[in-house]
Amino acid sequence: MSDIEAGMTIRSLFSTVPLDPLELRILLEYAIGFSRVKLITHSDHPLTTEQAKALSDVVSRRVCGEPVAYITGKREFFGLSFAVCPDVLIPRPETELLVELALERLPHGGKIVDMGTGSGAIAIAIASERPDAHVFATDVSEKALNMATHNALALLKGKQTVHFSAGNWFYALKNVNETFDLIVSNPPYIDSKDDHLQKGDLRFEPVGALTDHADGLSALKILVSGAQAYLKRGGWLLMEHGYDQAVAVRALLARAGFEEVQSWKDLAGIGRVSGGKRK
Repeated sequence: MSDIEAGMTIRSLFSTVPLDPLELRILLEYAIGFSRVKLITHSDHPLTTEQAKALSDVVSRRVCGEPVAYITGKREFFGLSFAVCPDVLIPRPETELLVELALERLPHGGKIVDMGTGSGAIAIAIASERPDAHVFATDVSEKALNMATHNALALLKGKQTVHFSAGNWFYALKNVNETFDLIVSNPPYIDSKDDHLQKGDLRFEPVGALTDHADGLSALKILVSGAQAYLKRGGWLLMEHGYDQAVAVRALLARAGFEEVQSWKDLAGIGRVSGGKRK
């Protein structure tokens, strides 16, 4: 953006740059290297030529629609800073509900697998909270698994281990001789006809992590139909899904013979996660 020039103060940027103030703060931290506290205490700091150019570049990318997380290469999730790139879905706050539900149901020393892990956000968040647990994660994308492995090493710092396996859904577990107390997943669930795929941040995210290229239920059906073979008796299957899919997902679980089938709402009051327990 040509209207960001050397000499402008940090304070003045918040009234001139056409971005959400939170997004601008994050981009400022990234572009000029100031901490959140320093941005406040040095609000009258005039931008140098180099700082103005760096900020202008990243603001231009955001104005063109590129997600802030891909510009900065990181996104906070469950109190952890995850590295992200266009090969993985950007972790979202509503998915923290899935982590919380899993932690409530994971017994001491229990085994859990995150199917379609992407950046590793769900699996690593659980592992960071439960060093006693045995945490596994799968993904069909080798690039996603590379990112998840990087995040696990950076965030868990050797205090806990996540075991990663490559493959499409349950095929990834063919060489994993385990049954699990929990199976969790945030699968692609957006209907391929949903026009949201052509809007906002979704335009930049990997399409295969967003939609099943069908009605949005096919990956959920695979998880429901295959989970019982990998769950211990009394083990839970928990899945994130779309805002309008709770009834359909509960029906899938009930037909497959799961017990205690129910849905849970996110902070916006939307049915976001559904699950059931193996008999």
